[in-house]
Amino acid sequence: MDYYGFWQSLLEELSVAPKRGERRIVTFYDAREYAAALSKWKSLKTKQPELRRVQISPMIRAFFVPAAGAEKLIRKFSDTISIEEDLRMQIHTLSGEKTGTVMPWGVKAIHAPQAWSKSTGVHVKIGVIDTGADYRHPDLRHSLASGINLLHRGMLPLDDNGHGTHIAGTLAAAGGSRGMMGVAPRSLLYPVKAFDHTGSAYVSDIVLGIDWCVQNRIDLINMSFGMKTRSKALHNVVLKAYHAGIAIIASSGNDGKRGGDYPARYSEAIAVGAVDKKRQVAGFSNRGPYIDVYGPGEGVPSCWLREGYKEMSGTSMATSHVTGAAALLLALRPGLTPRELKLLLRRTASPVRLRKGQRRATLGGGAADALRLLRAGSRSQPKPLKAKSAPR
Repeated sequence: MDYYGFWQSLLEELSVAPKRGERRIVTFYDAREYAAALSKWKSLKTKQPELRRVQISPMIRAFFVPAAGAEKLIRKFSDTISIEEDLRMQIHTLSGEKTGTVMPWGVKAIHAPQAWSKSTGVHVKIGVIDTGADYRHPDLRHSLASGINLLHRGMLPLDDNGHGTHIAGTLAAAGGSRGMMGVAPRSLLYPVKAFDHTGSAYVSDIVLGIDWCVQNRIDLINMSFGMKTRSKALHNVVLKAYHAGIAIIASSGNDGKRGGDYPARYSEAIAVGAVDKKRQVAGFSNRGPYIDVYGPGEGVPSCWLREGYKEMSGTSMATSHVTGAAALLLALRPGLTPRELKLLLRRTASPVRLRKGQRRATLGGGAADALRLLRAGSRSQPKPLKAKSAPR
C-alpha cells in the first residue's frame, strides 16, 4: 500500500475542512497495514501541520478524517479500508425543573441507603462519557477525578450543558445531610467530555472516550445517550471494552416505543429503561425484551450547574442509578465480568408494575434493587447467561 499517497490524498481536504465539520471513520482491515499508515502519519505530521487534525483510535484501527477526503480514499484503497459516516448522537434526557436538596426518591427506590452498610462503592472507577461535570459543586468535590476533555484537549472536562453533572450527582454525590446523596457516594467519577453544550457528539468522540477508559483501567462506563443507527466502529470499541472486563451501562432512549437506541442494543452492553415513582415503565421509556433492567427515571432530582439542583426525566437518569448499583457490587466483587454483572442485575431486579394492556414478557427486565444485588452478588457465583430473544 502507498502510505504516503494515502495521506497526500487527505492533505488538501484537511486544509479547508471546518474543524467540527462532517467526518468519516476510516478503519483498516489489517493490523499491520494500520500500523504502517500510523507510522507514516506520525512522521509526516511534523512537516504537514494539517495532519495533526486527524484523530486516531489504535484500539479499533481507525482514523477520523473529513468527509470529502474519505471519498478520495475509498476510491484508491477500497481493498484495505472500510469507511462509515461519523454519525451524531444525543443525550437521553427530557426537560426538568430546579429543586432543592433532598434524598432523591430514586436512590431510596433502589434501596441504596440500606446497601451502604455493605458497600458505598469505594475505589470503584466510573467513566462518565457525557457533557462533563461541575467541579465546583459542593456535593461532587470529593467524587470527581480529572477525566479528559475530548473537545478541548488539555482542559478540564467542565460541564457547559448540565446533563453530565446531573448524571454525576445520581452516581456519586456525597453532600451528606446538607446536600445530595448519590447511589455510590464513595466511588470515583472520571468525566469524559465528548458532548458539546447542546448535548450532541460524534461517534468518533464516543470511540475515543471508550478507548481512554480502557487505557486508564476504568471499572464501569456510564453511557446515557444513543442513536437510532448501528455503527460498526462503535460496536467494535464496545467489544474491546467488554473483553477488557469493563461493563458498559447504556440508556435505551426516550421514544416510548418497543426497541431502542445504540449502543444499548448491542448485546455486550447493559441496556437500561426507566420506571416512574409507581414502579411502572415510564411512558417515555423505550422497552422490550432486550432491556436488561429498569431504573428510576421520572422527576429525578440531582446536582446541576452553578452549585444548583434540578429535577430531570429520561432513561439517562435511570442509567445512572443502575451504574451506581453496579459500582456498589464491584466494590465487593471487583473480579466480576461484564457478563456476570449483567446476569446479577437481571436476576435480582424486582418485577415492574404493569400498565393496562401490557404483558411482562414484552418489557424485558425488572426494576433495579441495589440491596438485593449486593446480597446475591456476595454469596453466589452467577450462572450462565441465557440469550436474549430480541436482536441487537
